[in-house]
Amino acid sequence: MAIASMPSPAVASHFNADLPRDGMTFQHALSAFHALSQPTRLEIFRFLMAREPEGAPAGLIAETVEGPHNTVSQHLSVLARAGLIRGDRQGRSIIYRADVGVMGTLMSFMLTDCCHGHPEACAPVIAALAGHCDCDIVVNKKQPTPRKKKS
Repeated sequence: MAIASMPSPAVASHFNADLPRDGMTFQHALSAFHALSQPTRLEIFRFLMAREPEGAPAGLIAETVEGPHNTVSQHLSVLARAGLIRGDRQGRSIIYRADVGVMGTLMSFMLTDCCHGHPEACAPVIAALAGHCDCDIVVNKKQPTPRKKKS
């Protein structure tokens, strides 16, 4: 019996089981920021965030960033090793998706203890995040959680 959440062999190099879901370590945060510090990788990640939850195949990503397929593949590998994206096999294609949960954990890591007991200090950051997505921001004691607007 196969486990549905395990990657196929073709995307095994893009699988990182060690990335935390409930908190972010300093080393994981550094890895994510390093991956995003290159212009093409940042463009790829932003493109995939905008395509959530559908994702995009590698060919479309390469066309969008106007990069050679082998170079884009290298960028996708770096982003996947940092835990920012994941690749899911669909037939002969691999569909890449941004890992929104990891991005939320990374943002939470950055905001932890930002206000030192003064929530008004973080209000501009939360307002800025809310102003750049088509969602309502619900804040609980752990971290901001995006919620889609009802149509």
